[in-house]
Amino acid sequence: MGSTRILARLALLVPAIVACSSGAAPTSTAEATSPLPSIAPLVSALRSVSPTVEVTPMPTSSPFTLSSTAFAAGAPIPREYTCDGANISPALSWTGAPAGTAALVLVVDDPDARGFVHWLVLDLPAADGGLPRGVAPGADPPQQGRNDFGHVGWGGPCPPSGTHHYRFTLTALAAPLGLADHPGGTAVKSALAKANVLGSVTLGGTYRRG
Repeated sequence: MGSTRILARLALLVPAIVACSSGAAPTSTAEATSPLPSIAPLVSALRSVSPTVEVTPMPTSSPFTLSSTAFAAGAPIPREYTCDGANISPALSWTGAPAGTAALVLVVDDPDARGFVHWLVLDLPAADGGLPRGVAPGADPPQQGRNDFGHVGWGGPCPPSGTHHYRFTLTALAAPLGLADHPGGTAVKSALAKANVLGSVTLGGTYRRG
């Protein structure tokens, strides 16, 4: 019998025995003349049971995160990464891809411009890692798609007016997309919709010209 079941049964018996030992007045002559049971056996049993129960904690996975040294989440994207500056890609880093991840896909778009695509990076390694500042347009690897400016690689924020928001979405897949050459946003988003997605994380930034 397990220690937990023994303790539960003893917990039910002890109050009754303690009540009998408390000196309460008997309700009949038989009760008055019957010897009180000893609690010594119960005390011995309690002492024989380990007072501690070891609990093995369930393993926990690290959260899936995406960050940049160029800007904080929700903060403005510096000018050098936009069409008003050097127009180079910001450094990115990620950790905690879900178990079973075989590839990562990065999509950077502008929801304020109907999902205008600024960057596509395909089938990145699943291990913790990142992308350096200023990834060259033709770098291979990583495989980069064609942005909505019509160019391969990064196309920085260049809103016509007002403040726009930019989503850096990293998606974990159970298998690489396996698209050839430099696919555009429509092809990549269509392939992602059919893929076995294990998780995703989004880093947001803003930019306003002038």
